[in-house]
Amino acid sequence: MKISIPKTKKPDLTRSNLRLIWRVFWEHAKKYPLSVGIIFLSVIIIQSIAITTPWFLKIFLDTAVNSALSTIDAAKQLTWILGVIAALELARWTLHRAFGVANIYLQAGAMNDLTLTAFNNLLGHSYRFFTNNFTGSLVRKVARLSRSFEEITDQIVFHILPFIIISAGILIVLFKRHVILGTALAIWIVLFIGIYYFIANWKLKYDRARAEKDSEATGVLSDALANIVTIKLFSNYAHEKTIYRNVMNELKRLRFWGWGVGEAADAIQALWLIAIELVLFYAWIRLWKIGAATIGDFALIQGYLIALFHRIWDFGKVVRRVYEALADAAEMVEILNTPQDIQDVPGAKPLAISQGGIEFINVAFGFHDHRKVLENFSLRVKPGEKIALVGSSGAGKTTIVTLLLRFHDIVTGKIFIDGQNIAEATQDSLRRSIALVPQDTILFHRTLSENIRYGRLNATEKEIMDAAQKAHCHEFISRLPYGYETYVGERGVKLSGGERQRVAIARAILASTPILVLDEATSSLDSEVEALIQDALKNLLKQKTAIVIAHRLSTIMQMDRIIVIDKGKIAEEGTHAQLLQRDGIYKRLWSLQAERFIPLHF
Repeated sequence: MKISIPKTKKPDLTRSNLRLIWRVFWEHAKKYPLSVGIIFLSVIIIQSIAITTPWFLKIFLDTAVNSALSTIDAAKQLTWILGVIAALELARWTLHRAFGVANIYLQAGAMNDLTLTAFNNLLGHSYRFFTNNFTGSLVRKVARLSRSFEEITDQIVFHILPFIIISAGILIVLFKRHVILGTALAIWIVLFIGIYYFIANWKLKYDRARAEKDSEATGVLSDALANIVTIKLFSNYAHEKTIYRNVMNELKRLRFWGWGVGEAADAIQALWLIAIELVLFYAWIRLWKIGAATIGDFALIQGYLIALFHRIWDFGKVVRRVYEALADAAEMVEILNTPQDIQDVPGAKPLAISQGGIEFINVAFGFHDHRKVLENFSLRVKPGEKIALVGSSGAGKTTIVTLLLRFHDIVTGKIFIDGQNIAEATQDSLRRSIALVPQDTILFHRTLSENIRYGRLNATEKEIMDAAQKAHCHEFISRLPYGYETYVGERGVKLSGGERQRVAIARAILASTPILVLDEATSSLDSEVEALIQDALKNLLKQKTAIVIAHRLSTIMQMDRIIVIDKGKIAEEGTHAQLLQRDGIYKRLWSLQAERFIPLHF
């Protein structure tokens, strides 16, 4: 059986995309100019000292074997050289401490800022964006963005920058000492870097594929855990295990290939290191033979090779890690540079609602070109009017509400509230003016008090309790061991569907907005509680404009007007009594629901 895994288009790591990643990282790093300055200055001085120390060791050895000096004079010079070396090492130790503190401050701050930037950006994306992306994958991308910054910063300040300074300094010293030694090392460094750049660039597409597959695996895992009840109900453990195993096996293959290439590169690198060591030592022998090199030069070459090998050996891994980190960051950076679907227009003003009148004028909307949900849809809701939207599933009822909340932008037409085009108002002011009680209520994994207070963050405890009492959830909350301080679990799983819905109603009551939208707000309640909620909603709906979506027609009989939606258009409208007098869709729906109460005889 072939398993279908959702795919999304991934960005290639082109030069343009790489520039975007570097720009995002630099924009967050430059907020800490003092730390960046200390880090780079410290690294330059530390590596300069590392180049200088072997030179003094060369002088030390040449002085020790110089037969022209007396023992006393040689000892004085050796002691002086030793003092210089000690002073250099002390300076390097001090700079290391300053570097360490600055690096901690930079990385902790920039990583925190990157995470906040990613979080803030995600919050601004449209409803459509989240329906097209796994939550688990988005979480993984945010985490990888900050870790990528940490990885790249570490590689730059601990390896790449020291390698550049060490290599340049060693070449300058060796060229001044002996052109042959400098030339041999320069040729070797250029070839080494060129080969490794080619390998890393070639391997980049595999690193990118690994990062994408890792995100996909996280998404599959998150999707399965979020639907664990469905898996258990249908006992499809084997099916889900197969899906996850297939994704993980592909991830294993990509990891094996990528890491295998890295291991092969390390083997090539080891041979190159042996080769340059033998070449330089052979060159020293030839120079020593003609008196152009000293024992101190041998120690200088050895010291430089050790320092260079330490950097070179890491360099291959450094390049690979940098590119892997860039691949890890690419997905989140692409999101950061993707325009958000729903944005406030320039100069958008806060929505000022005094009455709550709503008007849809020739509105057209579709989720894609081949699926038109609304076309030339017009509807006027008077201030304070209570209307109900009814119709079969997929008729467009919920879409009307989501357009009013501007979760989607309409294709053509206009939507007004109190004569103000919602497309020209700020999204925050629009949504603060409309309270929505959805059918599928999802709560934060926070306390009941915090979930209710979400309707109005500055509400007092008394106001929270009053709202809970009006929504008839105070009773079950009071029976809980921790009362209002009880945590509800992820997505509110510790509460029943009816309890979650009553909490959502309490939240809407607390919000006290001029416009109220109820999307099957009593669908999860038993008949006894529903009667209590209906009474609470009557008080809540007073002096408010309300739109009620309901499949249970018994809940909307008292509405001022009932709108029957069919295929994205208004098919009928009127009061409950008026619609029953017609031989239309509403009467048919009412008859079908009434028949459910007729007892069956077997």
